[in-house]
Amino acid sequence: MQSLIEFGEIRTTFINAKEVQAFADRLVTLAIDGGVAPRLRATALLNDRAIIPAANQEEYDRMPDAKRAKVLRSRSGRRYRTNKPRPGVTFTAESVIHRLFAEVGPRMKRRNEARNCSGGYTRIIKLPDRRLGDGGQIAILQFVGESDQPRPRLQESKPGRRRRAAVRYAAYAGKVLPRRGRRSGKAAEKAAEKPAEPSA
Repeated sequence: MQSLIEFGEIRTTFINAKEVQAFADRLVTLAIDGGVAPRLRATALLNDRAIIPAANQEEYDRMPDAKRAKVLRSRSGRRYRTNKPRPGVTFTAESVIHRLFAEVGPRMKRRNEARNCSGGYTRIIKLPDRRLGDGGQIAILQFVGESDQPRPRLQESKPGRRRRAAVRYAAYAGKVLPRRGRRSGKAAEKAAEKPAEPSA
C-alpha cells in the first residue's frame, strides 16, 4: 500500500490487487476528509514510511547511518513530513502519510467535485503475463486520474435469467411470448412451409 502511494501504481497479482483495492479506497476516503482525526486513523491503519526522492537515492545509499538518520528524522525524533532541505543535509525524505493527505486526497476531492460522485479511486488492469512459480495472474493497481471518466454503461437489456423466468411464467399462465430475433435453420424452413391461417 505504501508503494502505491509513493509511485501511484503497483504491479502485483490480481488476487492481491483486489485485496489492496478496498483498503486503498478506504485510506483515500480518510485523506479526502483531511482532518486531524482521519490523519491519526490513517497512521494507525498504515505504517508510515519515508520516501527518498529518486534523484537523491544514490546519495542516500552512500551515506553513513548517522547521516541517514538526519535525512529521515528531525532532532525531536519525528519523521519529516515534507522533503524541504534542512540544515546540515542536502535533502530530506518525505512521509508516505503526508503525501497521501497532501497530494492524493486533494486530487481525488477535485475529481469527486468535478464528477459529482464519490468512490472508485483505484483501478485494476489485468495483464497477459503470469507470475513465475505459481502462474498467478499479474495485474496493475493504480490511482485513477482527475480527468478519467467512468466507463459508459451498456444499454440495459434483460439478462438471460430474467428472460427465461418470464418465459416459464408465461408458459404456466398459458400465455405465449413472441420469439426474439430471426429464425434460422430448420425452424425457418418449417415456418415457410406452414400455410397461413385463414382470417375470419
